[in-house]
Amino acid sequence: MKFRALFLLAPLLLVSTAAANGNAAANSTNAANAANAVNADSTTDAANTTDAGVGVMTSAKSPAIVVGKVTGPGSTSATDTTWNVKATDLGIMWDNGSNQVLTAFGDTFGASWAPPGANGDDWRSQVLLRSNDTNLADGISFQSAATDTPGHAKQLIPSRKIDNDEITVIPTAGVSVGNRQYLAYMSVRHWGPPGEWDTNYASIAYSDDNGQNWTTAGGPRWDNPSGTDPFQMAAMVRRGGYVYLYGTPNGRNGAAHVARVPEQQVLDKSAYRYWTGSTWGTTAASIVAAPVSELSVQFNAYTGKWLMTYLMGSDIVLRSASVPQGPWSAPSVVASFADYPGLYGGFMHPWSSGSDLYLTMSEWTPYNVYLIKISLNPDATIANPNLVQDPSFERQTTGTVSTPWAVTGNGGIDHDTWSFTADRNGFVRYNSGWHDLHQVITVARNTNYRLTGWLRTSANSDNGFFGARTPGGPPFAEVNFHAVGQWTRFTVAFNSGNRTSVEVFAGIWTDNGDMWLQVDDVAVVRS
Repeated sequence: MKFRALFLLAPLLLVSTAAANGNAAANSTNAANAANAVNADSTTDAANTTDAGVGVMTSAKSPAIVVGKVTGPGSTSATDTTWNVKATDLGIMWDNGSNQVLTAFGDTFGASWAPPGANGDDWRSQVLLRSNDTNLADGISFQSAATDTPGHAKQLIPSRKIDNDEITVIPTAGVSVGNRQYLAYMSVRHWGPPGEWDTNYASIAYSDDNGQNWTTAGGPRWDNPSGTDPFQMAAMVRRGGYVYLYGTPNGRNGAAHVARVPEQQVLDKSAYRYWTGSTWGTTAASIVAAPVSELSVQFNAYTGKWLMTYLMGSDIVLRSASVPQGPWSAPSVVASFADYPGLYGGFMHPWSSGSDLYLTMSEWTPYNVYLIKISLNPDATIANPNLVQDPSFERQTTGTVSTPWAVTGNGGIDHDTWSFTADRNGFVRYNSGWHDLHQVITVARNTNYRLTGWLRTSANSDNGFFGARTPGGPPFAEVNFHAVGQWTRFTVAFNSGNRTSVEVFAGIWTDNGDMWLQVDDVAVVRS
């Protein structure tokens, strides 16, 4: 799925101090990327300029933390060089029944892509990567892909790529039954105004070779001539002998519905029964009121409940229920547009375990997919939220650092410099002395915490520190780093001792000429 860069944000940032000072290593690269974006292959203009999707700035806080980058440059598996998946979105995951997780991505672009957004050459409407990674704490790694040539992830289902006919074919859900894989998809006729698009139909394809080849003929089809069919986008769950199909209309403004079908009859549309509000019948009643889009549903063993995540307006939210049709709990924000402008998706990883719930989150900038994590209480409410406020610096409204962040020495806020996530990051830069970004957070006494953050530096950086200190005092837990060539996650474990507040910081001693440090997506959670 592709989205126009038409997000309603706070006032645009002023040019950052780093840019004004000529942050050569970071900003020259960004300038080149911007030039490449302008000169991108014009054959994909229909895809680039008519995408749907909009978000509205909210004030909700984001309990989620950013674990890693799933796709594109700097991703855990270097998908850009390994399978020419340089820019993509969605990341719909399901267990294939053979100790792998299959992940379907949406519109995908290759070598000439440059941020932000969907652009470039080698446009594939969908691709699929496979993973047997069980340690999600350090990100998702992929071991193989559905390919057409070595090192090239192929398009799974044909699409005409003609606007007002069929501009693309987008995967929306997957599930396995035995050795057969099923993939729900929608045929998009036209990307309309932000948050709206038109579909021709939705259907389900199947694969008997672990996602390498897909058959579309003979699958159930939900045609959409009036634009009101409630099963154009899907989530799929296999449980108790049934496959449950959750659906929403095209666009982002519809309600959620659910059907079920015996697991051996997924391809037989006449076998589907819809929740009517009181029983399983032939007409579908809504189970969650609008707006609902990009659904993900799973049964969660830790809580014993059905979980639902989706994009509600501008935020990714979580709800739970005791039975597949609900009633569903009130929504709780997982990730806020205010912290991750341009976010969408929010698809749960099927191998999340215990209190950890991992999800993929797409971002328009830089049009790639990230792995995020929240913690759950046994009643399926969100626990242990990130204690850092404005963790991604996206709530900063000028190039000058403002509350809740503060700066020692020379620093500011970068904007449009291809941050680790979204549009902004913090930076410090100078040629002598100590310079840092810091924030005071409230903690409980004698409690173990884990501080994480994403950092990168100039090539001449030789003495940086990331850690926690007594407010206004010395560090008591930190890591030392030197030159960091690309965005890298650093972790510091600490115990709060008798403190009720600590100051988290990232800084450098700039005694080796002109040096800079960039910081993004900082988190502190109980460990």
